[in-house]
Amino acid sequence: MYPVLRYIVKRHRIRQAIRKIVKVTPMYPVLQYIVKRHRIRRAIRQFWEWSAVDQTRLDFYQQFVTPGDVVFDVGANLGNRAKVFSRLGAVVVAVEPQTACSDFLYSVFKDTANFHLVRKALGASAGQAEMFISNIHMISSMSPDWIRSVKESGRFSQYSWDRKEKVIIDTLDNLIAKYGCPAFVKIDVEGFEDQVVSGLSTPVGAISMEFTPEFMGNTLRCIDHLCRLGDVCFQLSLGESMKFLLPKWETEEEIKRALSQVPSECFGDLYARFNVQQGTAPDGDSAALHSCR
Repeated sequence: MYPVLRYIVKRHRIRQAIRKIVKVTPMYPVLQYIVKRHRIRRAIRQFWEWSAVDQTRLDFYQQFVTPGDVVFDVGANLGNRAKVFSRLGAVVVAVEPQTACSDFLYSVFKDTANFHLVRKALGASAGQAEMFISNIHMISSMSPDWIRSVKESGRFSQYSWDRKEKVIIDTLDNLIAKYGCPAFVKIDVEGFEDQVVSGLSTPVGAISMEFTPEFMGNTLRCIDHLCRLGDVCFQLSLGESMKFLLPKWETEEEIKRALSQVPSECFGDLYARFNVQQGTAPDGDSAALHSCR
């Protein structure tokens, strides 16, 4: 094994020497650009590869989304849901304030028809605020209370939020005025869901909102606000199951009872569906809608 080890060390030293030489040549910036472009192209190819997970999500979301529908992906992150909504033929409005994530979204969707990137956060009113950037981008948040809760509970105690970004805040109402009323709104904003929902003053087709049991007050405020907007039913999905937990869509009272029974170690999504058209739900189950009245 010693000759093999010596060969590996020699190769490593040769590479290091080449890198040092290249860095001091005028061509180094060009080489950096070429390498960066190669990595971007590879990331784009990998992003658009269709997986079994993508298909499971598509099978679930198609009850809410049909070709030509407007969909808001609020907290789009790296676009794993926007990719599915686009495959379903929707007009996708992806809302993502994190610079790194929104740059990635631009790279992978820039040639996609009916895709709109909004490099903002959403809240109760338009303005500016600070976003707490985590060392894992999926859990960056605008809610210091949520960060404290998930650290104290142990859910995300191993992560940090040491960096901040100043972000522009818009509202769901303003997005509707610009892009039209959405058939579906996906909200995944790590504890800021109630603020996003507070910026909505009219019923839409359906909404999903992530929840964690240790920050359930946020979710209950979302329910209260949506009930003030119109005739609405609710469902739950735990984890990334892409399956409904309850046998039917439930009322405000019943969904709050169901949420109180979710195990503390779980997380999931709350779904709300408005009776915006008389008699027909997105999946054709009119009885479920009428049972909420």
